[in-house]
Amino acid sequence: MSIDLGTFGIYTFDFEHLPAARMRDAIQELEGLGWGAFWFPELLGREALTHAGFLLASTERMHIVNGIAQIWSREARWTQGAANLLADAYPNRHILGLGFGGKRDSDVKPLAAMSAYLDEMQATQTPNPQAPIRRILAAYGPKMLELARDRTDGAQSYHVNVQHTAQAREILGDAFLAVEHAVLFEPDPSTARAKAREHMHTYLTSPYNIAKFKRLGYTDDEISGASDRLIDDLVFWGTPDTIVDKLQGHIKAGADHVAIQVINKDPMPHWRHLADALL
Repeated sequence: MSIDLGTFGIYTFDFEHLPAARMRDAIQELEGLGWGAFWFPELLGREALTHAGFLLASTERMHIVNGIAQIWSREARWTQGAANLLADAYPNRHILGLGFGGKRDSDVKPLAAMSAYLDEMQATQTPNPQAPIRRILAAYGPKMLELARDRTDGAQSYHVNVQHTAQAREILGDAFLAVEHAVLFEPDPSTARAKAREHMHTYLTSPYNIAKFKRLGYTDDEISGASDRLIDDLVFWGTPDTIVDKLQGHIKAGADHVAIQVINKDPMPHWRHLADALL
């Protein structure tokens, strides 16, 4: 099933901190501004599929994307059932992004775990009415990208550089490719890099992400020291025009869609500005 979310969308953790009424108001404003896709993770307590259902019910046209739902947060049959209901209730508006994570039950490797999870979803037997589920995988390495290409509608990447986008496009062929990218509206280099390093600290100190950054071409010293090159590649900072120009780099490299993560406090004013510039 082909996916068309428009060229740019929003990715944010910020809704985790909002009560339901404020989430509803914010998502409706974003839809009114013309944003066609809204991405959110599963990390800080809210369950992915119920969160998606709430946002779908609060909007009329916007695509709501689990970016990502962690596979070990729920059994595959329940993920299949919930995604099927959302696909039936909101045709062509929900996208189930799946990723390695949640409570780990064994030492199984990510690729094997994801493949087995997809098998379980496919094997689910239910009397429920069926609807087409749009599904993508969080994918970075060649083998996971190949799995995304062969078994789902495409892939989502997170905190990668433009070079990775080009490499991912080669592997995915015509499959859908979405790229998350962090942005910071701050023109002063020292201030911007300091704030970007705060944002990147968790990622630069976790073994899984360190391995990913090495595959992206950064040295141990660049990762441990949060080098300017790494920070500038993974967090686009500067004036609005500079940020918009840099985001276009992923599109030129082959991305179908870029999900923009504004890391400034109070992102709404910046979402409004980006809507004027990009939509």
